[in-house]
Amino acid sequence: MNYIIFGGSGFIGTHLIHLLNQIKDKQDKIYDLDIVMPGEEGVVPGIVEKNEGVEYIRLDVRKPIDFDFTPTPDDIIFNLAAVHRTPGHPDHEYFETNIEGAENVTAFAEKHGIRKLLFTSSIAPYGAAEELKTEETLPTPNTPYGISKLVAEKIHEKWQIADKDHRELTIVRPGIVYGKGEHGNMTRLYKGQKGHYFFYAGRRDTIKACIYVKELVQFFKYRMIDNSFVGSDIFNCTYEPAYNIQQICETMQKAIGMKRRIMLIPSGVLIPASYVLAPVGGKKVGIHPARIRKLMVSTNICGKKLMDSGYQMHYGFEETFKDWFRDCEEKGLF
Repeated sequence: MNYIIFGGSGFIGTHLIHLLNQIKDKQDKIYDLDIVMPGEEGVVPGIVEKNEGVEYIRLDVRKPIDFDFTPTPDDIIFNLAAVHRTPGHPDHEYFETNIEGAENVTAFAEKHGIRKLLFTSSIAPYGAAEELKTEETLPTPNTPYGISKLVAEKIHEKWQIADKDHRELTIVRPGIVYGKGEHGNMTRLYKGQKGHYFFYAGRRDTIKACIYVKELVQFFKYRMIDNSFVGSDIFNCTYEPAYNIQQICETMQKAIGMKRRIMLIPSGVLIPASYVLAPVGGKKVGIHPARIRKLMVSTNICGKKLMDSGYQMHYGFEETFKDWFRDCEEKGLF
């Protein structure tokens, strides 16, 4: 069988390939189809070598997809390809990659009779609000990224419905995904605490739904390899209940043996200051008005459906940071 991974050179894809290499049969093939290759600028920092047993093919999902492989009835597609960092890209780039990519990936699956597909969406389609979000919550995206991801979900669902008695579609909406190679929110949180410049933005109880990258790809395995669920389903991939920023900071510090006192800066002081500091270097440490506002809004996502799915978690919350620390030879979290 073939494991076909679109966007496999990225953070989640790198960890997924590592897991698949551990469990695949000798005759199975793994394909990493991405516009960039490991070690190139823009991909996971620190990951410079290609994995043995993986075929790497440079491919742009914005264009019709074609590459040389031998299909089998058991093939699985993991569609991880996306433009995702927000803010950070012109609006049109989210739509071009996330929507055209969904259309081209599903057309590829249709062409080759592939029946199993997992799509990594996002919690962004829910929009920014404090209320608890379940998979039944009406999506109200308020960013180009969130809108493009919701449209991409519908494109994948349309593909499944076209042969609903035989095709399997799993859509995952992960919260903050963290672990070795992330270099995003959690990495900045660690660096900010270590460097004594992180502070609670306006409040300490801001909920930030999250999941460890190794847990996420284990759930991919559970859904797509260990079981068969014909039909279509959506899962919020977050810990349940979701942790707030103070709980995350305290757990991270405890796990790696770091002690820091974190001050609270009221929003009435912070927002005006961000407009002053951003143009003179504040962006380097995350002091940007859009990012500050994002920090102050909860991502209150319910992970109960995942917990009730039959999937058994592999890591406790504190253990995720310990494991990440070990992966970095206990030199930090990066």
